[in-house]
Amino acid sequence: MKKLVEKINANIELFQVNAAAQLNKGNKAAGARARKAALALMKDLKEFRKASVEAAK
Repeated sequence: MKKLVEKINANIELFQVNAAAQLNKGNKAAGARARKAALALMKDLKEFRKASVEAAK
């Protein structure tokens, strides 16, 4: 589960960097990368939820 949390943190950082580049500089490619990171982040968060529920049992 530790690796999963590290992966989530990496995706959050990637999203923040690319979203900021899109907002501040109007970088369209950064917007696409931010959206891709957001999708990966949602997937990882769902996986974390499942692992967390299993660990709590």
